[in-house]
Amino acid sequence: QVQLVESGGGLVQAGGSLRLSCAASGRTFSSYAMGWFRQAPGKEREFVAGISASGVYTYYADSVKGRFTISRDNAKNTVALQMNSLKPEDTAVYLCAGRFTRSIATLQRDYDYWGQGTQVTVSS
Repeated sequence: QVQLVESGGGLVQAGGSLRLSCAASGRTFSSYAMGWFRQAPGKEREFVAGISASGVYTYYADSVKGRFTISRDNAKNTVALQMNSLKPEDTAVYLCAGRFTRSIATLQRDYDYWGQGTQVTVSS
C-alpha cells in the first residue's frame, strides 16, 4: 500500500512563495504519475499540476501556469510543488495524489491514492 505525506504548507503574504513536498512510501514510486490538487472552503477539489512517472512531462491548471512548478525526485520518492507569486485565491488545502500508471491525469477519479493535505493560506 502506498502512503503519501505532505508538508510545507503555511501562511504567506500575497506575492510570496511556498514549497510543498510530498513523501511517498513504496518501492515503485518511479512507476506512478503524481499530481497536486487543492480544495478551498466551500469549493470543489480542483486539479493544480501533474507530472508523469519519469518526470519528463508536466501539466498545469491555467490558474497556476507560470507561477507553480511541479517536480519529482524518484531516488528520494518525493514530489514537490514550488509556488511563486501567490495570491489570496490560492488559499486552500493542497493534496498530493498518485495513480498506478505513468501518464498524467487531471480528474480526481483517475487517482488511486491520496495524502491528507497541507493548508496553504495567502493573506492580502
